Amino acid sequence: QLTFFRHGLEPNLLQANPSRWAMAHLYFAHFALTDIHNSEFWYAEKLSRATMGKAGADSDRLSVWVDNWSVDTDGWTHYLDAELRSTDTKQVLAEINFELVPEKPPIVHGTEGISKKGAKHGQASHYYSMPRLRTTGRLTVNGEVHLVNGMSWLDHEFGTNQLGSQQVGWDWFGLQLDDGSELMLYQLRRDNGTSDPASSGSLITPDAQAVHISSDEFRLEPLSTWTSPKSNAVYPSSWRLTLPGHQLILNVVPYMNAQELVTEKSTRITYWEGAVRVHGQKANTPIQGQGYMEMTGYAEPLNQRF
Repeated sequence: QLTFFRHGLEPNLLQANPSRWAMAHLYFAHFALTDIHNSEFWYAEKLSRATMGKAGADSDRLSVWVDNWSVDTDGWTHYLDAELRSTDTKQVLAEINFELVPEKPPIVHGTEGISKKGAKHGQASHYYSMPRLRTTGRLTVNGEVHLVNGMSWLDHEFGTNQLGSQQVGWDWFGLQLDDGSELMLYQLRRDNGTSDPASSGSLITPDAQAVHISSDEFRLEPLSTWTSPKSNAVYPSSWRLTLPGHQLILNVVPYMNAQELVTEKSTRITYWEGAVRVHGQKANTPIQGQGYMEMTGYAEPLNQRF
């Protein structure tokens, strides 16, 4: 996982400060790596102002960086570079140098380009995914170089003040299924324990057609829980996803439970995001897959953050 966040400041604040160090944007980045074979999980975080070249993004193409972590593009080809250092010794634990080429075009989520997050004006975002990118390159772990070949998923979302006062967090799934389809779903949770009607998703066919999934067209059922020894947050550790209208039933299980990020040095949000495996049925035929899952708002509510 390599995630970049940009927080834009009010324009009048920049105009009031002529200093070269005055910032219009603040950038955060999170980098996490799951070693499934050895049941290890590492993560790191960065924070920088968009001044003096320390962090930034291009406006005419996808290119964003914080320090020496970056995503860059040349046409449709994406390049990811980042390293993860020990917080104690500063030794490089892992490094990625990946090249990603999309096998499907960008998929726009929501309706008419708007991904609703609530009933009020402004509770929405623009959100698209590249759900299947052929990935090659180098993964270096503890000095040992591994040549990799696999699939990645890219999300790009932007908006302002998306969550309502009663929304405490979300559960998000990005799943690649072995029949060539993909599924993106998110459930927005309210403080009374119910799911917000703005919850939705997209079912993407093998030929890259996106079918919008509204909140009344899917069910999410937590099957078990895991308690974090760091934050004491209790997370669902496996889920059953059901889309009756598409004859799809999926069980989503983490490769390992301990994939929590406590980001005290950047976004100051504690959340779970990690690799998952998938098995179930589609039209009564067995189906499998893999993907990523994100769960927020279990350590503390996020309705004052987004």
